[in-house]
Formats: sequence, C-alpha cells, structure tokens
Amino acid sequence: MSSLKSFIKSVRAAKTMADERAVIQKESAAIRTSFREDFTDTNLRRQNIAKLLYLFTLGERTHFGQIECLKLLATSRFSDKRLGYLGTMLLLDENQEVLTLVTNSLKNDLNHPNQYVVALALCTLGNIASQEMARDLFTDIEKLVVTQNPYLRKKAALCAMRIIRKVPELEERFVDKAKSLLGDHHHGVLICGMTLVYDLCVEQPNLIPQFRQFIPSLVRQLKSLTTSGYAPEHDVAGISDPFLQVKILRLLRVLGRGDQSATEQMNDILAQIATNTDSSKNVGNSILYEAVLTILDIDADSGLRVLGINILGRFLGNKDNNVKYVGLNTLSKVVELEPNAVQRHRNTILECLHDADISIRRRALDLSFDLINDQNVRVLVRELLVFLETADTEFKANMTVQICVAADKYAPNKRWHIDTVLRVLKLAGNYVSEQIISQFIALVSNTSNMQLYTVQKLYSLLRSDITQEGLTLAGAWVIGEYGDELLRAGTFEDEETTLEVRESDIVQIFEGLLYSTYATQTVQEYVLDALVKLSIRMSDPSQIERIRRLIMSQTTALDVEIQQRAVEYAELFGFDDIRRGVLEKMPAAVIREDRKLQLEKKAIKSVPPVASQPKSETDILLDLMSSGVDDVPQSSVVSPANGDLLSMALGGGNFPSLPTSTSPTNGQMNGKTNGNTSDLLADVFGGSRSTASAQPQANGQQQSINDILGLFSTEASASSASAHVSPPMQISSPTVTQTGLNPPVTNPASGQTYPVYPAYAQNGLTLTLQPIRDGTTPAGVVNVLASFTNTGSIPLSHITFQVAVPKTQHVELRPISKADLAPGESASQAVRVRASVGAQVRLRLRVSFGKGGEEIVEQVLFNQFPADLLAS
Repeated sequence: MSSLKSFIKSVRAAKTMADERAVIQKESAAIRTSFREDFTDTNLRRQNIAKLLYLFTLGERTHFGQIECLKLLATSRFSDKRLGYLGTMLLLDENQEVLTLVTNSLKNDLNHPNQYVVALALCTLGNIASQEMARDLFTDIEKLVVTQNPYLRKKAALCAMRIIRKVPELEERFVDKAKSLLGDHHHGVLICGMTLVYDLCVEQPNLIPQFRQFIPSLVRQLKSLTTSGYAPEHDVAGISDPFLQVKILRLLRVLGRGDQSATEQMNDILAQIATNTDSSKNVGNSILYEAVLTILDIDADSGLRVLGINILGRFLGNKDNNVKYVGLNTLSKVVELEPNAVQRHRNTILECLHDADISIRRRALDLSFDLINDQNVRVLVRELLVFLETADTEFKANMTVQICVAADKYAPNKRWHIDTVLRVLKLAGNYVSEQIISQFIALVSNTSNMQLYTVQKLYSLLRSDITQEGLTLAGAWVIGEYGDELLRAGTFEDEETTLEVRESDIVQIFEGLLYSTYATQTVQEYVLDALVKLSIRMSDPSQIERIRRLIMSQTTALDVEIQQRAVEYAELFGFDDIRRGVLEKMPAAVIREDRKLQLEKKAIKSVPPVASQPKSETDILLDLMSSGVDDVPQSSVVSPANGDLLSMALGGGNFPSLPTSTSPTNGQMNGKTNGNTSDLLADVFGGSRSTASAQPQANGQQQSINDILGLFSTEASASSASAHVSPPMQISSPTVTQTGLNPPVTNPASGQTYPVYPAYAQNGLTLTLQPIRDGTTPAGVVNVLASFTNTGSIPLSHITFQVAVPKTQHVELRPISKADLAPGESASQAVRVRASVGAQVRLRLRVSFGKGGEEIVEQVLFNQFPADLLAS
C-alpha cells in the first residue's frame, strides 16, 4: 500500500478524470481491505485515516472509515487521538447514529491529565455534539470553564457556547460562570468569555439585565485599549488589540440596546473611537464599523448618529471594494432612521453607480432609490435614467419598476410624471412589466388635460423606434383611444421639429407594427385593438377600408387569440351602429391604492406569479395529492355515489389542461373574453355553478363547483410534467388563524389527531407544520401543511421555503400560496414526504425572505413528528 504522499502524487498526476477515478477506486479498495484484515497495526490505521481525509476533501465517499476513526480515539498516543478527532469532526455529524459511540471517549478525554488531549475533546464536542451528547457531558464542561488552566478555560467557554445553542435550557448553568470570565486577566480567556456572554444575550434577551452591571468595566477596558501606547503582543498595524476592541463593542451594543442609562455610559468612548481611530487601514475600518453599528443600535444622541453615518460616507470613498460595499450596505439599513444625514452623501452614492464592481453598483442602486423624496426626486430620477441607459440587463427590470413607483409617489406634477414614464419606456421598454403599462394607461385616462400631449409624444416616439415592446404597447393603446385628439391638433412641435399628423401616417405606423419582426403576440393584439378603435375615430373612408383589410389579413393567423380577435373585429364592420357603440371611448380607469406598485428592494422574478384567487389549505393539499396519478390508490377516488359531481362529469377525474389567455384586453371591445373556467365547463356539461355547488363534499362542508374546477385548472397549468390530473382525495384541513397556529386535524379514517408543530418563529415570521393523513393516504406517505404568518410590523417579501430529507426518503413541494406577506397575513405551502413504512420523518428546513431591505436565510432541523406517523 502506498504512502499518503505517494497517493496524493498519483492523484495529481492523473491526466484525465477516468485516470483519477481509477487511482481513487484502487486506493479506496486497498483501504477497505486493510480495515478488514489489519486489526492491530495503529500506524497503518493512522495512514489510512489520513488518506480518507484527503479523499473527503475531494468529495469522495468515506463513510466506511467512521468506525476506524473511533478506534484511534481509544488509543493512548496523542498523534493517534489528534488524527482520530479530526476524522471524527469531518466524517461524522450530529445526525450519525455511530456518534453515540464517541460519548464515552469524549468523557474520558475531558478528564485526561494532558491539557492538549482535553482541548481536542472540547473542540470535537463543540463541533459535532448532538443534543443527547450535550446533556450527557455538560457537567464536565462546567468544571473546565472554571479550571485554573487558562488554555482549557478559553476552550471550554467556546464549547459551552456551542452546546448552549444545541440545548438552550442549559444556559442557566453557565450564566454565573460566564460572569466570572468577563473579569479574567488572561487575554484569550477574556475574548472567549465575551463571545460566550454575547451569544447568551443574543439567544436569550431576558439575560441582558444580569450583564449590564459589567458595562462600566467594559468601557474602562475599551478606553484603556484606545489610549494605550504600543503593545507588541496584541498590536495589529498600529492598533492595540483590535480583536478585543471588536468583541467589547459588540457586547456593548447588545447590552446598551433599549436602555438609556447604559447608553449614556458608553457615549463618550464611542465618540472617542469614532474620531481617533485611524481609517487608512482595514484594521481601523473594522473597529470603526463596529463602533458605527453600536452607535446606530443604541439610543445615542443625534450628533453621535450623524458622526457614525459620516464614517460610513467615508467608507464609500475607500479604494477597497469590500469597505465600500460594507458602507453602502449599512447605509441602506439606516437611511430610514437618519434620512437627512444620509442625503449629505448622495453625490458619492451616485458615483458608485458607475463602479466596475457589479455588487457595488447593485447596492448603490438600491440605496439611491431609498434616498428619493419630494425635494430631490427630479435630480435623482434624472441620474437614474442616465444609468438606466447603460445599466446591466439584470438591473433594468427592477429599475423600471422602482423609477415608475418613485415618479408616482413623488411627482411634482402630472407632466413630469408622464415624461418620466415615457423616458423609461423608451430606454428599457423591453423590460417593463404589464403593471407599469397598466398604471401608465390609468394615469393618462385620468389626466384629461395631458391626453393630447401624451398621444403626441407617443406618436413621435413610435415614428422613430418600434423595438421597445413596452413603448409599443403604451403607444398602441393611447393612440387607439385618443387618436381623434391627435388628428384634430394636426401639427405639433417635437424637439425643434414640426410634425404633421395625417390619418394615413397613423395607419402606416400601425401597419409597420403589425408586420414588424419585433411584434410579439401581445403587440399584435394591442395593434388590432387600436386599429379597430381608430376605424371610428377617422373620417377618411379609404383609411377605414385600409384598416379593415389589415384586420382581415389576421383572420388566418396561426395564433388562435389573434385570429379570433381579427374575425370578431372584422364582423363589426358590417354593423356600424354597434361598432361605434362598442368602440366609444372608455371611461377613466379607477386607480386603486392597493393595486399600485410597491417599491421593491430586490430584483423582480423572471416569471411573475399569475394573479389568482388565494387558495385554501385544502386546495393546496389536493393539488399536491393530485400531482401524480400513479401514487394515488384506487380506493382514494371519490365516486359519483359520494356526491362528487366533477368526477361523474369527467369520467374518473382525468382532466386535460385548459388553455388560458393571458393577453391583455380592453374593456368592452375584447375579442376574446377570459371567462371563468367554471362557467365554461358548466356550459359544456349543461349545468350551472349553482347546481354543482349544491353537491355535498366528502367532509360535509359546502364547496362550489367553481372552487373544484379552479383547483384542476391550476394543477393542469402548474404541473407541465403530468398529462392529466387525478381526482381530489377526501381531506379535513384546518384554516389558518390570525396567529398562524392551526387547530389539530382529526384523521377521519382512524380517528387520530395530529397537532400543529412550531418549526420556526423569528424575525417576524412564524412557520408551523401539520401532518395530514386519512384513510385514503398511501402507505409510507404523509402530506404536510406548512403555514407562514407575518407576526411582525414589517412586510415580508419573496418568501422561499425549501425542504431536504435523508437519502432514504423523498420530498415534493407545491408552490407557496403567497410569497409576500403584509403584517398579520398568512400563506400556506403543501409538502409531501415519501418514506418506508415505519420510518421517522426528519426534515431540514430552509426559509429565506426579505425584511426591511435585508435578506434573511435560516436553516432549521425538524424532527418533532411522532415516530408512528408512517406506521401504516
């Protein structure tokens, strides 16, 4: 068997992936053989474990060496123990069952006379301890925290911090011992003690009052560090002990939060640090950054806050992009607290829009939108429009939304508002969402004195550019609706050029749009709408006939929507009175405040969610269960005898995907009406929605046929992988309450009750999980209802929920019902887990969402479901 050095050389010398794979497989086989045959040679075992660790760094499978690592722990040689503990930390984690075998070795080594062996055990325990192991060994940690050996005290303090995170109820056992560490004279023990106290205060805020008594001593220590001269032992780039300064500042920030007397004790030292710390090097910048965070987090006076924000402003001029990014990121968080102080650095922030680093540009862009107000809207929007012209493609969609929202919120007058939106449409019309176009149309229809100006501007823009889809859509609608005003005005001045408007010119523009290579299906639909409206706004019979021929040319279009519109519009030409009545000007659109676009902190998703009625938890679970026909047993099908009208009408529940039209329509003159799916199917089946809704559901509750059909059409469009949808199962599902906690669900088949299990409750978001199984659920399958509730006062956006399960299990997720939650709102998401019968359901949850401009990502290990959940 080759040595470790030879093995590494062989792997690196491989010229192809196949050669490397052959070398690794050969060595892995040799290691396995050695483990089986050589039981006593510890040197060979140590060499094999070292090779396994190298294989681990390459991402190879190394599980077969876990027991050998444990054998090394039992030896008396320090070199063997060190390698064994390293292998244990890397090859095992807290979820491995074999980890229980390590507990005895750890307990023995925690009481070993050699301090370095004890340190190895402390490091391993802190990294891989499970809850059971932490409960078994915490008494040994308690003794080591107060031992006379400073080397072990600092190691034990860090280990105590880790096991408290695993088992929070053990915190009371370490509070008094943590207090003693704050007065320790050993540098390493003091830093580790502050780390332990900081973690205790963050995890359990109710402990903060017990540690506020140490604020004066912490302030004295910090003052001593800032005023002391050169100390070679802990000096870094001329700064005395920056690591300890940062630890003290972080602890002061937690202790002073929400307490005025505590704040007064630390104001002077914070001001001294902010004014005297050298910012020419990163060491000084790190201390300044922590000082600024402390100033902004406690109840500091306004002068000190302005000083902190000025420090962040200086960060923006730093050549180091990391420092610049930190400054922008922090200013984004405090702009709402001190808007006037941040406004002083507006020019510097705008300069960051042209930085070479894309992450700097993104943060500067977000901060620029946060700075917009009534006084500076003209200046900032002008700068943002200049940046929009050359911005990266990934920025444009978000910028168009935010510029239009800022214009809607802070516009000094209607003309400026319209000019701003038109500029956006001209520069980035291909990235404009339908919401912006709808808002612009509503603005024009409600501003009668600006309709002529707007239609003239759009006419001029369309003459020169038809490549921007958003501009084309807005121009088609406005010119089609107010083309008569454009014709009555005749000529107008546009950028020192006099334009004369004739009917033939307008028709010529729309003819070019209709046959343009840039014309999408939506553009063609808008153009057809505009042409048929112009047919009653023009007086020249030749142009009206020209319009009719253009519409007739689309009656053979391949797209069904365009073809149907063209056929129906062409028929209207035979009924002039009806055509004039149908195509008269639309009334001014009603602008609803709840429909206005909201200022977004993050980029718009590439595929916006389809607007639909919110689903109940029962609908979501039925969607999940009907996603795979092969997984549904025949006994779960609801028969017509049970009163399921839909299954009887559809003959077993197979339901083809229904095409839905997503193209925009225009008031009374829609060529194709996007009617309710249930109305359409009711007509097909010769029934009505009221008749269907009278059929009782399996759980005894009334539900209209509209809900059922909505369920199937949603499933058909959401799951492109399924050719058909299985019929819904009988489920008794709770409704989401205001607090996000649901009542237990009773299993109708077995009478078993499953409670709601809390899974996550931080940062204003509460997540609960509720298993749901009934008599028709297949064996080894459980459906879980995840309920999200915004319990805070700040809206939450872009909520994303991910679930991971062990390799022996399988998980499926349905889309969340609502990704953005206002305070008090709730949403649901269905999860299906498949496992072997009798297996324990264990989930690793990942929740990410935006809150106040900050992205929060949390991971939770969830194993609270009952062990007999999949017993049958």
